[in-house]
Amino acid sequence: MASLDPSPQMVAAVRTAMTLPIVFLAIPVGVMGDRIDRRRLLILTQLILFSATASLATLTLSGIITSWMLLGLTVAMGIGMVIHVPIWQASVPELVPKKQLSRAVALGSISFNLARAVGPAIGGLLIAIAGPWIAFAANALSFACVLSVLFAWKRERRESSRGLSFQLSLYQGLRFVTRNRSMRHVLIGVVLFILPASALWSLLPLVAKQHLNWGASGFGFLVGCVGAGAVSAAALLPRLQHRFGIDRTIAFAMAGFAIGLCLLGMTTQVVLISAATLTMGASWMITLTSLNATAQVILPGRLRARGMGCYLTAMASSMALGSVVWGRCAEITSVPSAQVAAAVLLFLFAGLSTKFAVGDHL
Repeated sequence: MASLDPSPQMVAAVRTAMTLPIVFLAIPVGVMGDRIDRRRLLILTQLILFSATASLATLTLSGIITSWMLLGLTVAMGIGMVIHVPIWQASVPELVPKKQLSRAVALGSISFNLARAVGPAIGGLLIAIAGPWIAFAANALSFACVLSVLFAWKRERRESSRGLSFQLSLYQGLRFVTRNRSMRHVLIGVVLFILPASALWSLLPLVAKQHLNWGASGFGFLVGCVGAGAVSAAALLPRLQHRFGIDRTIAFAMAGFAIGLCLLGMTTQVVLISAATLTMGASWMITLTSLNATAQVILPGRLRARGMGCYLTAMASSMALGSVVWGRCAEITSVPSAQVAAAVLLFLFAGLSTKFAVGDHL
């Protein structure tokens, strides 16, 4: 998008287009995940994601891709992700004992962030060699590989409607989330963190392109540093939670992210930029892994997909709103000013987050 239409609002709109389907569909999909075989739903998601990325590769290679085509196919990918993520996360607790759930969630975060660290570097290299289409094609191939794994998964458990209508199943999930104090506080914590922290992801392409004058490989380096920070922090998470407790660990991580975001907007020195992105990657992983694992422990198995749908809705709503706000702020002022403003807000929210304790569930 930074090449098709470099305006901050259009670049930020890519993140919004990815997250808006989650805002509107995550909770209904969560209801489906507690009523329909989750393996079949996961296969459907990979087919959607494969089709969208294969189309992106074809259109980009042919040279007829436009900014609005990109946004449209990004929405299609968002629809695939909204089905995939709550169903996938709801399946994790059936694979590990409850005592190992926090570490299993952290391990999932490590694998995700390891891919985030390595993937953009590979993508930047492929783009430099053959152009953007090859990165989309490689992405499509990755979804085909996941499909092969899902077809081979011999899952014995099957979901059931339990004789309840879709509306009643939806009501049960929403009632639990709104009445359970710890779950309410988890969702509030997600909003307090993601709303200002979304300035990183929505503006990072412009940071690389405009603020630092770096190309695709430079952007890959920034995202790689974020991923590397997340991977390195995973080993520290159990010790941090044991020493400080979940709530103070989350508050410290939010403050660390704010400091990194502020530094990213105020300097162009490579060493400081690297330190800032590594810090934000670690803080991102610590905050969201703590909240995610707490939610999965709180939620009963029969309501887990619905509850995680609510969790993702809170996350995606904050990401979509934040992307619009910080994209607009960058247009009115500048990219660095928008980042500093988001950092100040996040630092204030870090203090406020201690008022919404999630409790010692892990």
